[in-house]
Amino acid sequence: MSIKSNYKHTVLASYGGYITQAIVNNFAPLLFLIFQDTFKIPLEQITLLVTVNFVVQLAVDLLSAKFVDRIGYRAALIGAHIFACAGIAGLGILPFLLPPFAGLMTAVILYAVGGGLTEVLISPLVESCPSDNKAGAMGLLHSFYCWGSVVTVLLSTLFLYAFGKENWRVLTLLWAVIPALNAVYFTRVPIPEITGGNDGMSIRELCRSRVFWIMAVLILCAGGSELAMSQWASAFAESALGVPKAVGDLMGPCFFAVLMGFSRVFYAKISAKINILKYMSWCGLLCIFSYMLASFSPIPLLSLIGCGLCGFSVGCMWPGTYSAAAEALPRGGTAMFALLALAGDSGCSGGPTLVGLISGAMGGDLKSGLPFAAIFPAVLILFTIAARRNAGKNSR
Repeated sequence: MSIKSNYKHTVLASYGGYITQAIVNNFAPLLFLIFQDTFKIPLEQITLLVTVNFVVQLAVDLLSAKFVDRIGYRAALIGAHIFACAGIAGLGILPFLLPPFAGLMTAVILYAVGGGLTEVLISPLVESCPSDNKAGAMGLLHSFYCWGSVVTVLLSTLFLYAFGKENWRVLTLLWAVIPALNAVYFTRVPIPEITGGNDGMSIRELCRSRVFWIMAVLILCAGGSELAMSQWASAFAESALGVPKAVGDLMGPCFFAVLMGFSRVFYAKISAKINILKYMSWCGLLCIFSYMLASFSPIPLLSLIGCGLCGFSVGCMWPGTYSAAAEALPRGGTAMFALLALAGDSGCSGGPTLVGLISGAMGGDLKSGLPFAAIFPAVLILFTIAARRNAGKNSR
């Protein structure tokens, strides 16, 4: 069967899309110290790069609900990868063509547009591909973001160690190859009719739906539960275990991402046999336990295990919410996935911000701020119960 008629290639290209998303979100932070040394850019401006990446992705989440169905999924997918490619490569090119900070900011905006579009497009694409187990397909898809994150950190660290930090510009071009190749791949693969299609719910209809708001809170809590730990994992490993930063990067974020990836693969294998919302409730309890273990254990190694358990516990939350929403609102369409991505990204911002603010107020001690992140899985548990009750009412 040729590429043009085989939906397995569509799924493989989607995996590449989430690897691209992982590069977009994880590569540039590895170069922040290099940017500071090379361009003499203050930390405040470096921090602004992270903020702009997040804000642009949020804006794209919101706007895409209006224009994706008009221009078509294939054009939007190819465009997303071209933007990501241009932005990643631009990190090593634009600061030398423009004033350095303006060049970096332009590159960030470009790849943020690509990242935002990818987040909105890939999940409904895989949801619409023929499959006997759509929830499992969604879980496996999202595991590739985890593997992409781990590979980005490991290979970038090894490259800079082997070839020297002065060759960082070559690294930006090498990572830009992946979205470039995937853009070409998306010109060939079949694009299914997206669930909901032209008959998809409007934003107004979604906002009037009680079920949609339950799902929006679930994915907001999923984002908060995940990012509250992952964004602070390196600093937490460094402070809790007293290891150098490079080791902290590997022991914190990589350990978290690896267990989250395994969690999503495990979820993909069992999803056809379980109630998704009930499974998410149990994972919410494990998430609360993991935050408490990381925060209150007097033994540093147990604190690190808590960090890893958190990665495992949050693995099913984001893809599980997407699958539950697609099942509960089959006409949700692109608008639903775009608004859910917006809610999820809001949680991704709120989780680490909450931990950072509370830790800062308590003298910079992350073990004081992390317990408060448990509010996200606690609320998620409550809303999974609400979603199950709502499903029970609809079935009667």
